[in-house]
Amino acid sequence: MKYIDINSTFKIIKELLLEINFLKDAEEILSIEKPGEGNMNVVLRVKTNQRSFIVKQSRPFVQKYQDIPAPEDRIDVEYQFYKAIESPAVTSHIPEVLAYDAENYVLILEDLGNCEDMSLVYKNRAIETESIQLLVDILSNIHKSEVSNTYPENKELRALNHQHIFVLPFVTDNGFSLDTIQDGLEEVSQTYKNDKKLKEQIALVGERYLSEGTTLLHGDYYPGSWMTKEDDVFVIDPEFSFKGFPEFDLGVMAAHMVMATGNKLLISTVKKAYTLKFDERLFLQITGIEIMRRLIGLAQLPLDRTLEEKKELLEIARLLIVD
Repeated sequence: MKYIDINSTFKIIKELLLEINFLKDAEEILSIEKPGEGNMNVVLRVKTNQRSFIVKQSRPFVQKYQDIPAPEDRIDVEYQFYKAIESPAVTSHIPEVLAYDAENYVLILEDLGNCEDMSLVYKNRAIETESIQLLVDILSNIHKSEVSNTYPENKELRALNHQHIFVLPFVTDNGFSLDTIQDGLEEVSQTYKNDKKLKEQIALVGERYLSEGTTLLHGDYYPGSWMTKEDDVFVIDPEFSFKGFPEFDLGVMAAHMVMATGNKLLISTVKKAYTLKFDERLFLQITGIEIMRRLIGLAQLPLDRTLEEKKELLEIARLLIVD
């Protein structure tokens, strides 16, 4: 097992790439850099005298928060997701797999070039309707993908995600003071952390999340997983993928559209753009839960909003969950 990161020498990385027969004859590494801020995995852009490619490696912990353990084989889920996608409507919006080394938990992907993720929507507070339509179209085609019964259940990573989405944000004293994020936010959160009816509904949806479904999900369909390059849009980082219910991906997307813009009418925009059959009630509950967990949970967003704006979003979210 060989671990690599941004501090690894050219020699160490070259040895790994030679070991998996990836480097070509006379190919030499010229530079190694971080293509962006990865959360879950080590992600490197390697440039050689012949090409450029992305190397991803998973570790037994979350790369950004190394005190949080995570299943090391999650990179295999990402690999299996890319393998499962056959529709040209999606393959043109995901990176090509160049190599996979299960022994070292390494996935090598096409370098999409000078892209930036769509987290800028939180700052800009706007997203074009055409972009929403395209992202929903891509998602619809992911959900149409046929996957075998052997597709990874991803139970360990789902269990971790379940805690951070459905449990920890709603624990009265979870050891994380929201006042370190914004003064007064902890007090605001207590209203929801002590709402029995709300928490009962969230727990029920959480049980559904842990159950097995039939639809291929991306599992983390939000602006941090969407990349833009000129007029192109790419979807990356499907390590949270599993076979579940489509309302999860769709609700997560809608939640981020609302948080980014403050416009709850975008829920209807997302809903109308999705052409497959789905449970509207479940979709709305996921939308509300994702809004809440991002505002009062540990997985914070680059969301510069006043306390009043967050209160409004939280109340919108509560109504989506319990109504």
